Amino acid sequence: MSSIFLSPSIQKINSQIAASAGVELFVLRLDLMHPQVNGNKWFKLKYNLLEAEEKNFSTILTFGGAYSNHIFATAAAGNIFGFRTIGVIRGEETLPLNPTLSFAVEQGMQLIYVNRQTYRQRHTTQLQEDLKQRFGEVFIIPEGGCNQNGIRGCTEIIPNLEVFDTICLACGTATTLAGIALSLDSKQRIIGFPVLKGGEFLQQEIEILTNNYLTSGLPVPVDFPAPWQLVYDYHFGGYAKFNQELIIFCQKFIQEYNIHLDYVYTGKMFYGVMNLLQQGVFQPGKLLLIHTGGLQGNLGIISRYKLPDF
Repeated sequence: MSSIFLSPSIQKINSQIAASAGVELFVLRLDLMHPQVNGNKWFKLKYNLLEAEEKNFSTILTFGGAYSNHIFATAAAGNIFGFRTIGVIRGEETLPLNPTLSFAVEQGMQLIYVNRQTYRQRHTTQLQEDLKQRFGEVFIIPEGGCNQNGIRGCTEIIPNLEVFDTICLACGTATTLAGIALSLDSKQRIIGFPVLKGGEFLQQEIEILTNNYLTSGLPVPVDFPAPWQLVYDYHFGGYAKFNQELIIFCQKFIQEYNIHLDYVYTGKMFYGVMNLLQQGVFQPGKLLLIHTGGLQGNLGIISRYKLPDF
């Protein structure tokens, strides 16, 4: 299943800001692994798809918003690996479909729209049983791939990278951070940048995810999770919110380093890291930023808000 994906590459960033802080800056380019199923999305899908295949499921059902990277990646992966896919979408249908949902339909995904109140019940047994009665035997993947299979995949994101002192990444469900924490040496540390306003709840969520995984019987690369912390100051107003300052930062980053960033996740994290470097927050050493992909989301934002394409 992994044979169609490129191995993640690491790119050094020759930043004067980082150099002034005594920091060597690198980017793990998960965005380059595959044109459609890239970034942390593939790692969160991998073992879910393998389990579905092993249990002879032919249909995958999952959840997401109208601009969801997870919906985009699941639709593409289903088409590649021969699964029928169903996406339960938060909110009412809006025509014409945005680029994310148009792509999902092109890949063969059936879209089902539910109101926000119903969508909030997506984790409940009752709603999932209702969906199974409606669609038959379906393999359900939670929103964002946030389950033990998703965590297991994320433990494979950073193999044999002991040279880095600190790893930074953007956080949505924090599944990726939990998996990475379970794969690193205790001398390393992870800093997560929640892209949600009020992301303090992720602190407890990460503890629950890591503790449940440690008792699951699934493979664990380390005995104890690496130390981690969350920085809450760079959400730019909340999920999928942004301002002119973030747009300009992302545009300049492309010009200087030839790395495209998305407005929802990686752009905010990269902005936060550069800001903290200027403040002298990081100790001298080697710092790795994880580019978790999701660039497809920019298409919807650009068209919706009439932003310049870059």
